[in-house]
Amino acid sequence: MISQVFILSSKGDHLIYKDFRGEATTDAINVFYQMVTALPGDQPPVVMTREGLHFIHIRQGGLYCVATTTTNASPFTIIEFLNRLAALIKDYCGSLSEKSVRMNFALIYEMLDEMLDYGYIQTTSTDILKNFIQTEAVSSKPFSLFDLSNVGLFGAETQQSRVTPSASASRPIMSSRGDQGGKNEIFVDVVERLTVVIGANGVLMKVDIQGEIKVKCYLPTCSEMRIGLNEEFSVGKSQQRGYGAAVRVDECNFHQAVRLDEFDSYRILKICPSQGEQTVMQYQLCDDLPSAPPFQLFPTVERDKSDRLLIYLKLRCDLPPKSAAINVSVTVPIPKGSLSMSQELSSPDQRAELQPSSKAVHWEISRFPGGAQLSALFKLEVPGLSAASLLEVGPVSMSFELPKHTCTGLQIRFLRLTPVQPNPSPRWVRYVTHSDSYTIRI
Repeated sequence: MISQVFILSSKGDHLIYKDFRGEATTDAINVFYQMVTALPGDQPPVVMTREGLHFIHIRQGGLYCVATTTTNASPFTIIEFLNRLAALIKDYCGSLSEKSVRMNFALIYEMLDEMLDYGYIQTTSTDILKNFIQTEAVSSKPFSLFDLSNVGLFGAETQQSRVTPSASASRPIMSSRGDQGGKNEIFVDVVERLTVVIGANGVLMKVDIQGEIKVKCYLPTCSEMRIGLNEEFSVGKSQQRGYGAAVRVDECNFHQAVRLDEFDSYRILKICPSQGEQTVMQYQLCDDLPSAPPFQLFPTVERDKSDRLLIYLKLRCDLPPKSAAINVSVTVPIPKGSLSMSQELSSPDQRAELQPSSKAVHWEISRFPGGAQLSALFKLEVPGLSAASLLEVGPVSMSFELPKHTCTGLQIRFLRLTPVQPNPSPRWVRYVTHSDSYTIRI
């Protein structure tokens, strides 16, 4: 099925190359990189073909993970295999990066030998592979209390992740032989991705929330783990549960290892976790937002007496007062003829710049407290400014992260392990919402 598997850096450096069937030459690596870099935009197609050889790839951690095939194989199967390969590298090496792959190339080759036999997938289970892989993982960076930047949400480096209480999320799951150093820990992460379109009148036109519950386990023995969700959690619009505020999703899917015998009555997920990372539940909520959108924008676009284009933006964060958004970025398309810009920002911790290549104004806010309101005034020099030029402004797009916050309101009530561990095992529960696409029309 799979002819070759290779991993490239973002610059095209060859990190891993494995040929299983001898159906293509090593020149396929250069062919793929030329194809993927020659395409316009940042989103090349996942499947590409050249002279009867199909290239299927994913990009994670700044790396290209690629599989080739000459047969009419299912692309979804190969994409799932590549995603599992990336997850396994993170499990065994601690992180997925160019440095960790270079330092653990022998381990990754051994992993590929066990996962594939003559191009046919054998297993992608962390627990099964542990019985066959003998090569020790090399940590790319030792943990330091003075530098927590390498600790992230299963590989995602964010400002909020810098205050995580443990280095376990970025350490290999296989400790050295005879060395069981480190703590027995479990991480449960609730991650949501938000897609919103807000009309010029401030009305929500589109809402979509994609969420998942991820578990990363470092316990050597654990027969069962019970994850309790909100008691008022409901699936679909017909169910109403509990006496608190309803937490509703339209649909949800579970990992095949999750047992649901207590889900209907008590909203409890039961699973026997394997070491490494697992997505135990995925859910979606469409066309509804339990609370106000995180941000509201009040724009004013006009021309002054000097024939300059004035763009005044007033941005309000509608999160609870104790919450905050981080890494907030606002992008405003402007007329193509814009030459220069002056700016007035409401606080010193902001910055803005004119990007001539994309013809847009980029406004960045590192931290935006809930309930706060910030503003920016941009004055643009646009030769031949006309009424039609004003129509070229917008729509505004935003990107941000909301640590310790979920837009659906989903929460983890408890996390219990059976049998009870002899020594208390730290259990870290974290929440984060990412903006997948947040567009405001003006």
